[in-house]
Amino acid sequence: MKKLPKITYNAPVTLTFAIAALAATVLGMISPKITALFFSVYRSSLADPLFYIRLFGHILGHADLSHFLGNFTIILLVAPMLEEKYGGKRLLIMILFTALITGLINVIFFPGTALLGASGVAFMMILLSSYTGSREGEIPLTLILVAILYLGQEIVNGIITTDNISQMGHIIGGICGGWFGWLICNKKV
Repeated sequence: MKKLPKITYNAPVTLTFAIAALAATVLGMISPKITALFFSVYRSSLADPLFYIRLFGHILGHADLSHFLGNFTIILLVAPMLEEKYGGKRLLIMILFTALITGLINVIFFPGTALLGASGVAFMMILLSSYTGSREGEIPLTLILVAILYLGQEIVNGIITTDNISQMGHIIGGICGGWFGWLICNKKV
C-alpha cells in the first residue's frame, strides 16, 4: 500500500506571513480597536512606541476576510516561487522594506488616512516575479507589460475613482518589486 504524500511547510516565510495576517484579521474583526492599535498605520506621535510597530504591522491587518483573501490569493500563488528562488531571509527583508516604505509614504503624504493590508507587498511580488529567469543587463518584456498593466491601472484608478483602496500602496509596492528585481538581477545585493 502506498503512503500518502506528506504535507510540508514548504515556504516558511510565506506561510508564516499568511497565518499571522489571518490571525491579525480575525482579531481585528473581533475588536476593531486591535486593528487601529497594531495593524494599520497612520500619522501619530513619534513618541508612541506603537507607531513603529504599525509601520510594519499594517501589512498584517485587513478590513475583513474578503480583503485578506484578495491579497493572500496573490501572495500564496507568487511568494513560494520567490522564496525558493531568492531565499526566505531575502524575501522577508523585501516584505519588511516594502511595508516600511509604504507606511512612511502614507504617514508623510496622507496624514489623515489609515493604511492597512498586504496589497503593496502583493504588488511588490507581482513585479519581482517578472524578473524571474532574467540575466544581468536585461529588462524582461514581462516586467514592462506587468508594470504597464498593473501599475497603469492603479494610476488611472487613483485619478478617476474615490474608494477605500490605496492605489499609492499598490504603486509603491510595485516600484519596490521592480527595484528589488533589478538589484538582484544586476547583482547589486
